[in-house]
Amino acid sequence: MEDWLQDNAWAVWTALMVALGLAEMISLDLVLLMLGTGAGAGALSSLLLSLPVWGDLLVALVVATGMLALVRPSLVKKLHNGPELTTGHSTLVGQRAVVLEPVDEQHGLVKLAGEEWTARVFDPSMHIDAGAQVEVFEIDGATAVVYPMD
Repeated sequence: MEDWLQDNAWAVWTALMVALGLAEMISLDLVLLMLGTGAGAGALSSLLLSLPVWGDLLVALVVATGMLALVRPSLVKKLHNGPELTTGHSTLVGQRAVVLEPVDEQHGLVKLAGEEWTARVFDPSMHIDAGAQVEVFEIDGATAVVYPMD
Protein backbone atom coordinates (compact mmCIF):
# COMPACT_ATOMS: atom_id res chain seq x y z
CA MET A 1 0.00 0.00 0.00
CA GLU A 2 2.80 2.40 0.86
CA ASP A 3 4.55 1.73 -2.46
CA TRP A 4 1.32 2.29 -4.37
CA LEU A 5 0.74 5.56 -2.54
CA GLN A 6 4.29 6.70 -3.28
CA ASP A 7 3.96 5.80 -6.98
CA ASN A 8 0.49 7.36 -7.38
CA ALA A 9 0.65 10.28 -4.96
CA TRP A 10 0.26 12.70 -7.86
CA ALA A 11 -3.16 11.17 -8.66
CA VAL A 12 -4.30 11.45 -5.05
CA TRP A 13 -3.15 15.09 -4.90
CA THR A 14 -4.86 15.82 -8.23
CA ALA A 15 -8.12 14.23 -7.06
CA LEU A 16 -7.94 16.28 -3.85
CA MET A 17 -7.32 19.44 -5.89
CA VAL A 18 -10.35 18.76 -8.10
CA ALA A 19 -12.56 17.93 -5.10
CA LEU A 20 -11.53 21.14 -3.33
CA GLY A 21 -12.13 23.13 -6.51
CA LEU A 22 -15.64 21.71 -6.85
CA ALA A 23 -16.39 22.34 -3.18
CA GLU A 24 -15.21 25.95 -3.67
CA MET A 25 -17.96 26.43 -6.23
CA ILE A 26 -20.46 25.81 -3.45
CA SER A 27 -18.80 27.77 -0.66
CA LEU A 28 -17.48 30.76 -2.70
CA ASP A 29 -15.24 31.68 0.22
CA LEU A 30 -11.90 31.27 -1.61
CA VAL A 31 -10.51 29.17 1.28
CA LEU A 32 -11.03 25.85 -0.46
CA LEU A 33 -9.56 27.28 -3.65
CA MET A 34 -6.37 28.18 -1.79
CA LEU A 35 -6.22 24.70 -0.25
CA GLY A 36 -6.80 23.22 -3.71
CA THR A 37 -3.86 25.23 -5.00
CA GLY A 38 -1.75 23.68 -2.26
CA ALA A 39 -2.95 20.24 -3.33
CA GLY A 40 -1.99 21.09 -6.91
CA ALA A 41 1.49 22.05 -5.70
CA GLY A 42 1.66 18.71 -3.90
CA ALA A 43 0.74 16.94 -7.16
CA LEU A 44 3.41 18.83 -9.07
CA SER A 45 6.06 18.11 -6.48
CA SER A 46 5.11 14.44 -6.55
CA LEU A 47 5.38 14.32 -10.35
CA LEU A 48 8.41 16.53 -10.93
CA LEU A 49 10.51 16.19 -7.79
CA SER A 50 9.63 12.62 -6.78
CA LEU A 51 9.59 13.62 -3.13
CA PRO A 52 8.33 11.22 -0.49
CA VAL A 53 4.69 11.67 0.56
CA TRP A 54 5.66 13.71 3.62
CA GLY A 55 7.69 16.02 1.33
CA ASP A 56 4.69 16.52 -0.94
CA LEU A 57 2.59 17.22 2.14
CA LEU A 58 5.09 19.84 3.29
CA VAL A 59 5.04 21.51 -0.14
CA ALA A 60 1.23 21.48 -0.16
CA LEU A 61 1.05 22.98 3.34
CA VAL A 62 3.55 25.73 2.56
CA VAL A 63 1.80 26.70 -0.70
CA ALA A 64 -1.70 26.56 0.83
CA THR A 65 -0.61 28.63 3.84
CA GLY A 66 1.07 31.16 1.57
CA MET A 67 -2.02 31.40 -0.61
CA LEU A 68 -4.30 31.86 2.40
CA ALA A 69 -2.04 34.50 3.95
CA LEU A 70 -0.88 36.43 0.88
CA VAL A 71 -3.26 35.92 -2.03
CA ARG A 72 -6.73 35.43 -0.52
CA PRO A 73 -6.95 38.76 1.39
CA SER A 74 -6.25 40.81 -1.73
CA LEU A 75 -8.68 38.73 -3.81
CA VAL A 76 -11.43 39.13 -1.22
CA LYS A 77 -10.80 42.86 -1.04
CA LYS A 78 -10.89 43.18 -4.82
CA LEU A 79 -14.11 41.14 -5.10
CA HIS A 80 -15.87 43.11 -2.37
CA ASN A 81 -14.66 46.48 -3.59
CA GLY A 82 -17.49 47.79 -5.71
CA PRO A 83 -20.11 50.44 -5.73
CA GLU A 84 -22.24 50.41 -2.62
CA LEU A 85 -25.86 49.66 -3.33
CA THR A 86 -28.11 52.34 -1.94
CA THR A 87 -31.82 51.77 -1.95
CA GLY A 88 -34.92 53.51 -0.72
CA HIS A 89 -34.69 56.98 0.76
CA SER A 90 -30.91 56.88 1.15
CA THR A 91 -30.65 57.36 -2.63
CA LEU A 92 -32.11 60.84 -2.19
CA VAL A 93 -29.34 62.06 0.12
CA GLY A 94 -27.11 64.47 -1.81
CA GLN A 95 -29.76 65.11 -4.48
CA ARG A 96 -30.79 68.58 -5.51
CA ALA A 97 -34.31 69.87 -4.97
CA VAL A 98 -36.28 73.04 -5.70
CA VAL A 99 -38.09 74.85 -2.91
CA LEU A 100 -41.83 75.12 -3.68
CA GLU A 101 -42.89 76.75 -0.40
CA PRO A 102 -40.49 78.55 1.97
CA VAL A 103 -38.50 76.17 4.19
CA ASP A 104 -37.62 76.91 7.80
CA GLU A 105 -36.97 74.84 10.92
CA GLN A 106 -40.64 73.77 11.19
CA HIS A 107 -42.00 73.24 7.69
CA GLY A 108 -41.61 73.73 3.98
CA LEU A 109 -42.13 71.97 0.66
CA VAL A 110 -39.61 70.93 -1.98
CA LYS A 111 -39.72 69.12 -5.30
CA LEU A 112 -37.32 66.22 -5.01
CA ALA A 113 -36.86 63.46 -7.60
CA GLY A 114 -40.11 64.46 -9.29
CA GLU A 115 -42.13 64.31 -6.06
CA GLU A 116 -43.24 66.86 -3.50
CA TRP A 117 -41.63 66.36 -0.09
CA THR A 118 -42.15 68.14 3.18
CA ALA A 119 -38.90 69.74 4.18
CA ARG A 120 -37.09 71.54 6.95
CA VAL A 121 -33.71 73.24 7.04
CA PHE A 122 -30.61 71.58 8.46
CA ASP A 123 -29.62 74.75 10.33
CA PRO A 124 -32.59 75.99 12.46
CA SER A 125 -31.47 79.62 12.08
CA MET A 126 -31.89 79.51 8.28
CA HIS A 127 -34.85 80.35 6.08
CA ILE A 128 -34.95 79.40 2.39
CA ASP A 129 -37.33 81.14 -0.01
CA ALA A 130 -39.39 79.51 -2.77
CA GLY A 131 -37.53 78.92 -6.04
CA ALA A 132 -34.17 78.34 -4.37
CA GLN A 133 -32.02 75.28 -5.10
CA VAL A 134 -31.27 73.09 -2.10
CA GLU A 135 -29.42 69.85 -1.45
CA VAL A 136 -30.75 67.02 0.68
CA PHE A 137 -28.71 66.42 3.81
CA GLU A 138 -30.80 63.52 5.12
CA ILE A 139 -34.25 62.01 5.05
CA ASP A 140 -35.97 62.09 8.44
CA GLY A 141 -39.07 59.95 8.14
CA ALA A 142 -41.06 61.59 5.35
CA THR A 143 -39.26 64.92 5.63
CA ALA A 144 -36.24 66.01 3.62
CA VAL A 145 -33.69 67.88 5.69
CA VAL A 146 -32.10 70.38 3.30
CA TYR A 147 -29.54 73.14 3.07
CA PRO A 148 -29.09 75.84 0.42
CA MET A 149 -26.78 75.31 -2.56
CA ASP A 150 -23.72 77.54 -2.59
